[in-house]
Order: sequence, then structure tokens, then C-alpha cells
Amino acid sequence: MVSKRRICILTDGYLDVFSAKTAVGLLRYCPDEVVAVLDRAHAGGDLEDLVGVGAGVPIVDSVRSALRHQPDRLVLGAALPGGRLPDAWRATIRAALAAGLDVVNGLHARLNDDAELARCAADAGRKLWDVRACPGVSTVGTGKARQTRAKRILTVGTDCNLGKRLTAMELVGELARRGLRAEFVPTGQTGVMIRGSGVVIDALPADFVSGAVEAAVLEHRDADYVVVEGQGALLHPSYSAVTMGLLHGVLPDFLVLCHAPTRRHMRHTDIPIPPLDEVVRLYQAVLQPIHPPSVVGVALNCYGMSEKRFRQALNQVRTLTGLPVVDPVRTGVADLADAVCAG
Repeated sequence: MVSKRRICILTDGYLDVFSAKTAVGLLRYCPDEVVAVLDRAHAGGDLEDLVGVGAGVPIVDSVRSALRHQPDRLVLGAALPGGRLPDAWRATIRAALAAGLDVVNGLHARLNDDAELARCAADAGRKLWDVRACPGVSTVGTGKARQTRAKRILTVGTDCNLGKRLTAMELVGELARRGLRAEFVPTGQTGVMIRGSGVVIDALPADFVSGAVEAAVLEHRDADYVVVEGQGALLHPSYSAVTMGLLHGVLPDFLVLCHAPTRRHMRHTDIPIPPLDEVVRLYQAVLQPIHPPSVVGVALNCYGMSEKRFRQALNQVRTLTGLPVVDPVRTGVADLADAVCAG
């Protein structure tokens, strides 16, 4: 499902930089494969103006319009709370199948378990790829990740949905440019779509999260660095379980803390985000008895901030934490790579 793709991304009703994070990830890392974005409210608009990436990719209003660009699959491009399939998308999925497109789905809702859509796919001879339908995993974590030659890096956050995957992928690229063997381990649906491998950990029973990511890390035990995509946030009441599973599965040597300076509360809650120096101490303390990690830097998501406010945020976080601070999109991640290599 990954090679030689011509992708139309469905974002209808959710085309913003946070809700459409699957779309944004594909546009950023697979730009030559995305031929159109389907979003009726923004048809004819400029993707780069809307989400910061995707220059030149057309936004269309229907499957019929998308067919002019010869896609071979429709990717559901939004990450929605609870992972439910919007009712308004069903007709578009049916039309895509009837037009000869496969459908790639990163939501929790599984299209292959939907009688109507499964029947449409069978009638059209097309495939439904439920990315979160992971193969059977029944292994618990054992702490064996500590035995790797590779130094292990995990991106963590003050909140969900603020750039942990992007930071991890940019750090892998920067380390590779320095002649180091750096491997990326995707743990979410978008990373798996981009790389064609990995494990979507929030689709696993809680007991097996640490074991699944531990196994993925051990596959790259002889690399110089293994960079694992983080999920959720340790204090987020909705997503802390996957964060804790990742911490125990990776047993990281280094942590990179991701944060959006414009947020005051954790997404979809009224719970304030604590000061970053407190969050740094918390992440380090939680693994202290097992394998003490070092927070080596902070990656900010400053999307939409003016240059002046962006520079203020960098300086404020640097002063508060005493750590290197970057915005992977605006500054790159060279300072994070320097810190990792020095560690």
C-alpha cells in the first residue's frame, strides 16, 4: 500500500494544522505522492496558506474533481477525538471505492468492520487498509531495550498533537546528515503511513504497549540512535496510558520535550499545562528508578506565531529550562542533535 502512491487526502471539514495532522504529515514528508486534498469548504484555496505545507497541491471539492489528478487511493487525513468516522465522509468513501480507489484509514473506527463500506469495497474490487488494525501483539515489556548498542531517544510532550512525530523525523534526518545511523520508529497512524512500518500503539491493549515498542526498538539495536515517535502526554487524562507505555518500552537515554507555547490548557480539557521546568523534572523522575533519562532539549510548535512572539517564546523557554530550544520547522533541529551527540 506504500510504494508508487498517488494520494488524495480527505480532510473535509477538518482542514487545520492540528485536526488534519495526518494530512499535514503526508504533505510534508511525501509531497511528491500527494496529488490532491478533498475539502469542500476550502476548494480552490492555497494549502500552504492554510496549514503551512502543500504548495501547489490542489484542493478539490469532490471525488469526481480529484480524479482529474489520477489518484489511486483516498487517505482519511484527519485525527479526530475518539477516532470516529464522520457520517459526512461515508458518501465520499463510497464514491472513491466506486471510482476505483483504495481507501487508507487511520481512525480507530475500522472500515473493514463496517458492513456497508466493506461490501462497497468488495463490489468494486478495492482494498480498505485500516492502519490501526495491528497484527496480534501479546508480549509485555521486560526492560530489554536497555541492552541496545543504540542510544534511544523518545519525544514526549506537555500535551497531545503538538509535533512529537515531526520532531522525531527531523531529528533522524539531522543525525543521518552527520553520517550517523539513525532509525525512526513510528508509533502512530501517520508515521506508519509515511514509512510503511511501525506499530500504532493506541490500538493495542494497554498491557502490550511497552512490549510492542520494546520489540520495535530491539529491531534496531545495532544502530547509532533509535528515535521513537512519542504519543500523548504524561499528565493528559485522555492519553497518559500510551505515554507511560512508551516510556517503559523505550527506556530512553534521551528525551526531547515538545510544547506549543500558545496553549494554556491540555487539548480537549480545562486542565492547565504546568510550567515546563516542572514537566521536565516529572518526565525524568518517572523513570529514575529504572533507567534515568536526560531531557536534552525542547522542541516548540510555534505555528501561527509572529516572528517577534516566536523569538520571545524561544528565549523564555531557554531561560526557564536551561536547555537548547528549537522549533523544528523554523530553526531546524541541529541544536537538539548537538545535545544528543554530546550526551
